[in-house]
Amino acid sequence: QMLPLTLGANIGTTITGLLAAMVSDNVDALQVALCHLFFNISGIVIWYPIPIMRRIPLRGARALGRATRRSRLVPPIYIIVVFFVIPLLLLGLSSLFMQKTVGFTVLGSFLVIGVVLGIARFIWWWKKQEGLQKCLACLDRRTDMNNTMKTLPEDMQFLKSKVAQLVEHTGLPEDEEAGDAQKGSDGTAEEVAAENEENPVGDKNE
Repeated sequence: QMLPLTLGANIGTTITGLLAAMVSDNVDALQVALCHLFFNISGIVIWYPIPIMRRIPLRGARALGRATRRSRLVPPIYIIVVFFVIPLLLLGLSSLFMQKTVGFTVLGSFLVIGVVLGIARFIWWWKKQEGLQKCLACLDRRTDMNNTMKTLPEDMQFLKSKVAQLVEHTGLPEDEEAGDAQKGSDGTAEEVAAENEENPVGDKNE
């Protein structure tokens, strides 16, 4: 139910930029605004009318929601990769081919091949080498660790209360045990001092 609303909101954001470009009397600004508008319209035409194509973004949204429930790191990682890393990578590759020199063109070609091979290797690892399960297991471990650190003070208080109940049940308070040990050490020190008084230094020399 949210998919049509989201697609309509995307069109609404482009209308604002289009109105601003129309009053600016700048051809470049109007061109960018129209590109933004028709880009979103083409996305709606591709992903919404056909039911089979409509399932792809819905499944992706469900998968992203399940991953978000496992860890809060998923949304910022998704935003950084999709909205910063990928656009900057594509912009950098396109700028190499726009230099119109053989060196930059060859460098861009090798980088494109490397990127394609890297994507293929990642898909192989994700699908065939249990990369998805490994990522989910890592997220679960981090979530369990965070939950453990959050509940650690409460667990310590619970353990202290149980120890106090156990000491009370045995009839020997913990402070009394510590006091007996301290008294024993003090008694030993007093005995050593008494022996030193009975045996002066002269007797030791003899």
